[in-house]
Amino acid sequence: MGAQEGPTLITSVQRAMRLLEAVSAHQNGAPAKQLARETGLPLATAYHLLRTLVHDGYVRKLDDGGFVLGDKLQTIRTTGRAQALLSRVRPTLAALRDELTTPAYLTFYEEGEIRVAEIVDAPGTPRVDLWVGFEDAGHATALGKSVLRELDEEARKDYLSRHHLADLTPRTVTSLPELLRRLETSPLAPAVTDLEEYALGTVCVAVPVYSGDTLGSLGVSLPANRLSRLPEISARLLPTASRVTRSLSLTI
Repeated sequence: MGAQEGPTLITSVQRAMRLLEAVSAHQNGAPAKQLARETGLPLATAYHLLRTLVHDGYVRKLDDGGFVLGDKLQTIRTTGRAQALLSRVRPTLAALRDELTTPAYLTFYEEGEIRVAEIVDAPGTPRVDLWVGFEDAGHATALGKSVLRELDEEARKDYLSRHHLADLTPRTVTSLPELLRRLETSPLAPAVTDLEEYALGTVCVAVPVYSGDTLGSLGVSLPANRLSRLPEISARLLPTASRVTRSLSLTI
C-alpha cells in the first residue's frame, strides 16, 4: 500500500463547522434553506446537522425558523479567551518557578469563589497536594488570604459567611476575629503567608494580581525548612505580580 497523503479528515465535522460559520454571519438568524445554499450543502444534510447542533446547544432555533448561535458557543468563547490570557503569563510563571525553585500558583476570585487558574511546577519543584479544594480553604492558604485581604469589607464578609473555617492542620486559624486581625496586620504586607496552615511541612506566600477588574493572587509554596526565605521571596514576587497584572489586563 502506498503512503497515505495528508491527514484523515472527517467530512461531517467540516460540514458542521461550515454551518456554524454561516450561522454566525447572520445576527438575526437565517433559515435552513439559506444556510444550505450558502454552505453548498444538500438541504437534507443541513437540516440533519442543524438539528444535532441545536440538540447539543451550539445553535438555537428561533420561533420564526431561523438559526442563531447557541449559549454553548458563548461558553467556549469565554473559555478560549481565558486560555489565551493565561498563555500570556505562563512564561512569567515558569520563569518565577525557575528563579525561586518553587512551584508557582495563580488564582482568581470569580463568582464569589477563590479558584485556581494555573499551576506551573516541575519534577524538581512539585506542587503542594491540593487535598482540600481552594473553595473550602481560602482561610488556610496564602493565595486565598491574599484575595480576602484585598476584598472590600462587604465582599469579604459575604465570602466568610458562606465558608466554614475548617481545621485543616493544627496551625489553621479557625477563629474569625483572629483571621481578620492577621489579614490586617500581615508583617509582609501586601504579601500574606500560610505557615503550615493548609498542609504540614509546607509554607506559602502570595501577593495580589488583577485581570482587569477581577482580583486574584500569585504565590509560591516551599518546604517549611525554607521558612526563612519568605521575606526575600515575597519581595521578588511583587514585581512579577505587576508583570502578570499588566499581561492579563491587555485586551484580546
